[in-house]
Amino acid sequence: MVAEQHSSAEVSKPIKNDRRTIAGWAFFDWANSAYALVITVAIFPPYFLGIAPDTVNIGGIAIRDETLIAWCISLAYLIIAAISPILSGIADFSGKKKRFMRFFTLLGSLACISLFFFRDPESLWIGMAGFVLATVGFAGGIVFYNAYLPEIATEDRYDAVSARGFIYGFAGSVILLVGNLAMVLQHEALGFPSETAAIRWAFVTVGIWWLGFAQIAFRRLPPDAPRPMPLRLLHKGYDELAGAFRVLRKSRNTSLFLLTFFCYNAGVQAILFLASSFADKEMQMEKSKLIILVLILQIVAIGGAHLSSRLSEWRGNKVSLFTMLVIWTLICLLGYSVNTETEVFLLGGAIGLVMGGIQALSRSTYAKFLPENTRETTSFSVFTM
Repeated sequence: MVAEQHSSAEVSKPIKNDRRTIAGWAFFDWANSAYALVITVAIFPPYFLGIAPDTVNIGGIAIRDETLIAWCISLAYLIIAAISPILSGIADFSGKKKRFMRFFTLLGSLACISLFFFRDPESLWIGMAGFVLATVGFAGGIVFYNAYLPEIATEDRYDAVSARGFIYGFAGSVILLVGNLAMVLQHEALGFPSETAAIRWAFVTVGIWWLGFAQIAFRRLPPDAPRPMPLRLLHKGYDELAGAFRVLRKSRNTSLFLLTFFCYNAGVQAILFLASSFADKEMQMEKSKLIILVLILQIVAIGGAHLSSRLSEWRGNKVSLFTMLVIWTLICLLGYSVNTETEVFLLGGAIGLVMGGIQALSRSTYAKFLPENTRETTSFSVFTM
């Protein structure tokens, strides 16, 4: 593959379509997807529900444990929605995109490790705080990570490169989850005093995995090009964000896509975050079966991400996304009538196939919709978190 060359006036810019750079970028997905799978979907929700009281009193309000974990997720995304726009603007103005990416990675990985100390109802606040901060770290890192796509690839490669990132993410998280599953199921043979202890150490492995493999991305991604920091840096950050909104107002297609993306992505994320709580509380599935279900979902999602890229090459992004969203809607309707574990496993496989495709194509389609002179601007990536 011939890499796109730049003039001498642009030597600070990376060579696009460089295989080593793209692989390094994809390794960030390999690193942080372990959190998305092991913590938010597979292990933490049932662990949290098993440790927390059925009803928790917060500020005089009685909240059910499964509602509380949903509130923690909502709080984390409210925090990132409040701070990431201005941080993205500051990153664009100061030229320190990678520095912010490092910060959120460190925050999320250390928060994962802190979950080790969540062991009983008395330490519930540790579990809640660690989960919220880890989610903030994950979502915040994704904002800056997505912004690199137009910087490292040409438009004709967006779909394939985006899919590659998700394939790396699904594969890496599956490898770690298999190891965590072995830790939980064979905890006595591996020297853990209890299943609970093995799960707590699994949280530590996620933090180490996340922080460790992210270093590959940090070493290979284009370096920051820092500029002098003005005294009114916060004001400059708002200026960058305001500029992003002005561009959106002039681009009707981009605005409509972002509105559409917000609606369907909210549904996709809600199902992914709450699926394990549903399987645990409503279907009474064992933790080991729940982890196997998640493994099936992730493995199938690898194929889904690859197929979505091929489908996009054949029929285009719009048709591909619409097709997958129709299938996703049918899956949601069928999910209402699920009654047996076998049906749960079949539904999980279908969800995985479509989930991988929707996520991979959404990122690349968003990049294509942006005006060409703004595609490498972090301020726009905040809309896809």
